[in-house]
Amino acid sequence: MTAQTLTLAGADLDPDIARFIAITSEAYHQHPPFEALSPAEIRAVAEAVREPWVKGGPVMARTEEHSVPTPYGEVRVRLHDPLLPSDTPKPVLIYVHGGGWMLFSINTHDRLMREYAARGGFVVIGVDYSHAPAARFPVALNEVLATLHWVRDHAETLNIDANRIAIGGDSVGGNMSVAAALSLRDQGQGDLLKGLVLNYGAFDDVCAPEDVKRYGGDGYMLTAEEMVMFWDNYLNSDAERQNPLVVPMRGDMTGLPPAFFAVAQCDVLSRQSLKLAEKMTTAGVDTQTVIYAGASHSFLEAVSIAPLAEQALTDGAQWLFKILTL
Repeated sequence: MTAQTLTLAGADLDPDIARFIAITSEAYHQHPPFEALSPAEIRAVAEAVREPWVKGGPVMARTEEHSVPTPYGEVRVRLHDPLLPSDTPKPVLIYVHGGGWMLFSINTHDRLMREYAARGGFVVIGVDYSHAPAARFPVALNEVLATLHWVRDHAETLNIDANRIAIGGDSVGGNMSVAAALSLRDQGQGDLLKGLVLNYGAFDDVCAPEDVKRYGGDGYMLTAEEMVMFWDNYLNSDAERQNPLVVPMRGDMTGLPPAFFAVAQCDVLSRQSLKLAEKMTTAGVDTQTVIYAGASHSFLEAVSIAPLAEQALTDGAQWLFKILTL
């Protein structure tokens, strides 16, 4: 992406978010194009590019890793506790990172998780789920569900309140957060979750034509073409597009826990969040939706340089704190 392209296509971006995109784009251009790389090599590049944005931020009172048994083996999780141990078990947010089911990890999203923990005063546990295309639906989702059950069953050991568990994530992490809530509800375990934090989520397999035209090309963080690739690598067949656990927009939202939507205005996925929030509201779900003007996909990761990202993280953390302390 050239400076000229950014000027023409990204004129409506917040200046700090535009700088985040320009720096990130330049870092990707230091590596071979993705078309020339294997999935493992693409992930390695993505980890390297995101690494500078993870530095700094809040220091935790406790950080530890655990291995959670799943139907596919063990999945790594990372726990961040911002407060010193106390006799009162703490609420917890299970965080599911984005990356199109193919990229990123609890390392690339480590600062984001620490920011939520520090701003909300609750424990955050990130799930290092398996990547597509080697692991297609429902592997990652089942690993997330296994983590939820593991956290509930080990709450006392983890000094967590099993009655105050929420889930959230960004991009496809938002997708799997809603899918996990739908799955638990359908299994009669809907009361396990008390809230959903949904950041610029991928809730539909088709982007709105208006968003594709305006935000789906170069100059923004995520392109429409990339989303097509991500879906193609996650699905086993087109028939799965009718499954609400794959495409939450096709699901019945009745009985889901309260939800907070952080919507990036300049995002090819923006209308998906607005549409799902409306669908949840119609179904009787308590929802709060905030549109962040000038924000792009992934803008929360720019927290080190962008007050807009700071505000969105604070908004989500404070909302969740209230939900978990009612």
